[in-house]
This record gives sequence, C-alpha cells and structure tokens, in this order.
Amino acid sequence: METPERFRKRLVELFNSQTLASLSTQKDGQPYASLVAFNAADDLKHLYFVTPKTTRKFANLSADGRVALMINNSTNTDSDFHEAISVTAVGTANEVSGLEKEGVLSQYLAKHPYLEDFARAKTCALVGVRVASYFMVRNFQIVTELHMES
Repeated sequence: METPERFRKRLVELFNSQTLASLSTQKDGQPYASLVAFNAADDLKHLYFVTPKTTRKFANLSADGRVALMINNSTNTDSDFHEAISVTAVGTANEVSGLEKEGVLSQYLAKHPYLEDFARAKTCALVGVRVASYFMVRNFQIVTELHMES
C-alpha cells in the first residue's frame, strides 16, 4: 500500500513535469472537456489555471463549480500501459481575486512565463480549484486515493 507521503511525492513529481491538464466541467448534465495550462499550490490543496471569461468552460464552472482535472505523463506509446501515471483531481473551482490573486498569479507565471500577457489580461480569470480528492492510476490498473483535509 502506498503511503500518503509517497503519494504526495508522486503528485509533486508529476505536476512539476507536466504543463497541461484536461479540465472537465458540466452544464445541465452535459460534460465538457478543455485543455488548460495548470500550476499546483505547494501544499497540493489547490490547482490553478487561467481562462478567458468568455469561454464555455468559465461559464460552466461559474454555474457549477464542481470540476475534475486530469494530469498524466503518457507518451502515446505501448509503454504507457506499464509506466504512465494519471491523476484526477476533483474539487470546486472559483475565480481567485483580491489580495490572494497576485501571489498565486506570480507562482503560476513562474511555471508559465510565456503566458504573462494572456494571464494578466483583464478579460481573463485566474481560477483556483480547491481539491477534495486525488485519484492516481499507475501501471494501468493500480488505483490509489488521497483525500485532502479541509
């Protein structure tokens, strides 16, 4: 059985090695998936991304903040069945604003400096997902869970 410490270490390694996540939102029971550039908080309790406020994903998460983000290190090769790791984070998304925004945005831009103009545009929102649980799949079938404290 994997310890919570080892699980967290695997999360940090994966999140540091990947820049993109698949975001799942929904509206009226219809799922919708989007690709987003993400960053993780040091304590792993939040994941962050930036999106224009005019997008379907922003409208969906504004109506219902329940979301899932999937991050993986697959390479689209046969070895993925034994070597790839995929993590799904489920939680609640909200726009980050006020005093918290600049610090979070600075950390986000440290990972994605090429997105500075986009991320600082008045038409974009910085979104934080408060993670309730992580679900990790390794070796194609080994599933472990980590539930975050409030």
